[in-house]
Amino acid sequence: MTNQMTATVNTDPGIASRLINGVLAVKPIAALAKHQARQMMMKRAEKIGVHWTKQVEELRTHDWETHLAQVQNPNITYPDYYLRSFHAYDKGNLGWEAALEVEVAAYTVHATIWGNASADGDAKLRQSYHDIVKTQIPNQPQDILDIACSVGMSTFALQDIYPQAKMTGLDLSPYFLAVANYKSQQRNAQIRWVHAAAESTGLPTASFDLISIFLLCHELPQAATAHIFREARRLLRPNGHLTIMDMNPKSEIYAKMPPYILTLLKSTEPWLDQYFSLDIEQALVDAGFATPTITRNSPRHRTIIARAI
Repeated sequence: MTNQMTATVNTDPGIASRLINGVLAVKPIAALAKHQARQMMMKRAEKIGVHWTKQVEELRTHDWETHLAQVQNPNITYPDYYLRSFHAYDKGNLGWEAALEVEVAAYTVHATIWGNASADGDAKLRQSYHDIVKTQIPNQPQDILDIACSVGMSTFALQDIYPQAKMTGLDLSPYFLAVANYKSQQRNAQIRWVHAAAESTGLPTASFDLISIFLLCHELPQAATAHIFREARRLLRPNGHLTIMDMNPKSEIYAKMPPYILTLLKSTEPWLDQYFSLDIEQALVDAGFATPTITRNSPRHRTIIARAI
């Protein structure tokens, strides 16, 4: 699990991937692929005991507009890449449907990481990430920023690991943050939620010891990733750390993935080719970090830890 990985990067998406991109360029086919991907996830959820429809219907009964008003920044400008369809949602992350389904979707997507489908796959994935972070960063951070915190699952997990730290969760979707705000009130958790772009957070320079980015980079074009890394470097104190957990492009699972499944995956992840061809080590060094460590933390994920210099 903790073997260090080499840094060779294949920047060619490959013939199969290019063919799939061509297929997905046909809008009716892309729409069908998104529908199929969604249906496949919902069926898997029920099989593993995650009652997708029931849980989402229960969430819909809450007064979400009140929570939205508490977190939304009315002056925000959304980057173009964020306005595309994501995860089979036409509005991407800018809507209630996506926000209310994040948690059940995470349980479902991560259920098969270690083989037999199980609802505890998500917790196991997060634990594998935190185990590496705690091993490689022995100092206890006092101020933590969770970039792309979504509905707070990653933020709450970090707070459980570092209960003494001041926690800030940042996301570009006010709908996700509204759910995070509600869940933090339910937990009586003291967390500051910030509605801002990760490229330009508006937060003070050198104000964090640890910045965590959990499953974001595969949803970004490379230019946005570079901007976010530079912003993270600005926000970190000297010798602070940026930690990243995301898909591992070197995993054999993706190389051997059947074309049909890869098509469904790419239909919901418009920037996947750019992520898979990104030299993430070089991008971090260019942003002002020391050469990072890259460690496998699941059969298809990797943890990257970079120190600010």
